[in-house]
Amino acid sequence: MLFWFIAFGLTLVVATLLILPLRGSGKHSPAPDPSVALYKAQLDELVRDQQRGVIDAPEAERARTEVARRLLDATSRATSRAAGAAQSGATLAGKNGTMLASLAVVAALGGALGLYALLGAPGAADLPLGGRIVAAEQNRDTRLSQADGEAQSAAMAEVTPDAPSEYLAMVEQLRAIVPTRPDELAGWQLLSRHEAGLGNYAAAARAQEQIIRIKGPATTAADLTSLLDRLVAATGGLVSPQSETLARQIEVLQPGSAAPLYYIGLMHAQTGRPDLAFTLWRMLIEQNTDLAAQNNDSLHLQLAQMQIEEAAFRAGVDYTLPEITAPRGPSAADVAAAQDMTDTDRSAMIEGMVAALSTRLAEQGGPAEDWAQLIQALGVLGRTEEASAIYIEAQTVFAGSDLALSLLQNAGAIAGLTQGSNN
Repeated sequence: MLFWFIAFGLTLVVATLLILPLRGSGKHSPAPDPSVALYKAQLDELVRDQQRGVIDAPEAERARTEVARRLLDATSRATSRAAGAAQSGATLAGKNGTMLASLAVVAALGGALGLYALLGAPGAADLPLGGRIVAAEQNRDTRLSQADGEAQSAAMAEVTPDAPSEYLAMVEQLRAIVPTRPDELAGWQLLSRHEAGLGNYAAAARAQEQIIRIKGPATTAADLTSLLDRLVAATGGLVSPQSETLARQIEVLQPGSAAPLYYIGLMHAQTGRPDLAFTLWRMLIEQNTDLAAQNNDSLHLQLAQMQIEEAAFRAGVDYTLPEITAPRGPSAADVAAAQDMTDTDRSAMIEGMVAALSTRLAEQGGPAEDWAQLIQALGVLGRTEEASAIYIEAQTVFAGSDLALSLLQNAGAIAGLTQGSNN
């Protein structure tokens, strides 16, 4: 309400400043009557003629009387015309001035209301900074739990896998076999990876939790990060209290890691503290300007890049995203160069690269660039079915990143995947 009182008062001030000069625009001085000046000149000339003896005194007196009478009539007429013109001009100017002033006030009010409707928050109650901080704390305390977030996400979007039937049959076999071998680490790793690839993030999180249970003290920050990714994905992007706790645990184990900075920032953005989200995402981006040195963190870095300018805008900060150095490493050109090797050397090089890369992505995950490299290498080897399965999984993993999806699409084209493979 205070806002509207201030806005109304400012509107009255602006309206007054607009009306006053327009209302007074009709005031003007009428042009003098030339006959008045002529008669005055004649009177002066009569005085000079009498002094020179051109006319005698009685004749001069008669002439002065006649000229004075004419001067009086001319002056009276000029005064009457000036008064009429002034009255008419004032009336016209008053009407025009009032109309112009009214139009100006209406335009100012309309423009102000239009801009407020576009940029402001009509209907929102007054909420000072202290109130917003309290509201953000309440939002944070009343977030959905992990279980409730997963249930809500599952109810809103049913997963419909688009993958080859052979691949789906293989995953079904994993689902049936792995729980019967509760301590077999490799089986749970495969199940977690493929459930995530199909978009079954809640199931992937449960499998990842089993991996962490089996590893025990040997659990790494990468293992916890994989779980964190799956937990957040399972709730449709909501950072639950359980996810926040896990992110802070990873931060203790691996200070400066990208995942905790991104997810804790996301939690603040979701609960009404874009200023804190901006601070954390800016820290993440500015300490990782060279993605080549942060391969495993590039996904979280890219997600922060995609959202930081919006957070800065909401926080009232003027911020421009810095340029990021592209990652270096084996590319499509490097794979193509293998065509010049002998068959034995080329096969050994590509097979070794594929095996190492596939193992790392299965155990630790990685950026879209690594997934694209694996897809291209499989295409060079002619293993298109495997390349298609990896491509489908990668599209699910990077569904929220247009940059990553574009990179994967290019890799799919290089690998020769068909439309039927969902490329």
